[in-house]
Amino acid sequence: MGSSQKKKNEKKKDFQKTKLKVGKKKAAPSNFTNTSFKSKSIVLNQQSLSTTAPSESSQFTHSLSLLGSKTDSQRKESLSHLTTAVASRPVDSPLPRPVGVILPLLFPLILDGNNGVRTQLLKLLKVLPQPDLEGHAPAFLPYLRAGMTHLAADIRLSSVEMLSWLLSIAGQELVSAAGGWIKTLNCFLSLLGWHTEASTKWTSNRTSFGKSGSEGKLMVRVLQVFAEFLHAGIGRPGQSLSEEGQGVNDARALFPLRHIQYHILPTKASPFAYLDLFGSVKSEEGDMYESREDRLRVFTELFQHPVERGIDAARQDGGEIGRVSAGVRKVLRECNMSSNL
Repeated sequence: MGSSQKKKNEKKKDFQKTKLKVGKKKAAPSNFTNTSFKSKSIVLNQQSLSTTAPSESSQFTHSLSLLGSKTDSQRKESLSHLTTAVASRPVDSPLPRPVGVILPLLFPLILDGNNGVRTQLLKLLKVLPQPDLEGHAPAFLPYLRAGMTHLAADIRLSSVEMLSWLLSIAGQELVSAAGGWIKTLNCFLSLLGWHTEASTKWTSNRTSFGKSGSEGKLMVRVLQVFAEFLHAGIGRPGQSLSEEGQGVNDARALFPLRHIQYHILPTKASPFAYLDLFGSVKSEEGDMYESREDRLRVFTELFQHPVERGIDAARQDGGEIGRVSAGVRKVLRECNMSSNL
């Protein structure tokens, strides 16, 4: 009796609809064949398996494109790769990209908030060809002045360090550029707290140099670079004569000839650029002062008194600041500008 009922139930299964339960898969039919397979392979997303490696030029361009990344570590690594690529290139070989293409991407990093990025940026600038950088020295000035007046003390210190490096390779181009003399002097005086008479009416006698630990270091370094800037602008040429005045300043050797540098062929590509004949009218701050006499005249009229007053205050402070201020006094003594220093 039991076996017959079992046979009837088995026959009814083919015509009954199975009820599915929540969370359980549908039962596979009895004649189901598994056709799935697994392959053991390594898949590299967004990478090429080509046998030809990318060229150095393409890698250099890719690193340049990463300088605008939002990640600090990526910007620093890109600068490190660019530094290695420039330093390891063969001697007298051109750069993968011209300096005129590289520098506009590097300028915003002068104001970068990460100290490691700014340090690596200075390393990259030092390995670039110096002759190629001389013509682009005026383009540094807006970013350097913005960094020198930044709220963060470490950014101000990094900008001053970068200005010192630029003065060592293109000092004359820097001080003779449009706005390179008066505007930069105003930044130095604002940074040191040596305000002019026009600014003492609304500013304090002393500026804040950030935290107590960085105040002395920043003040000392600013005074050192300020002396370098004054020497490049109004300092008397020493034993090494400038390119334009080689043999000209020696009156004994050229007697009875005098001022022959004004009658020979110019050595610059645009000797009358300071006239700005085809440009817009600029203020006194934005003018070009190519000769030492013009820069000395402007310095005497506008900045000599506050600088002397600041040197006296630094001398009274004593210590490292008082010793470093001697460099500024030395430049002014060479110019015979003040008998009190």
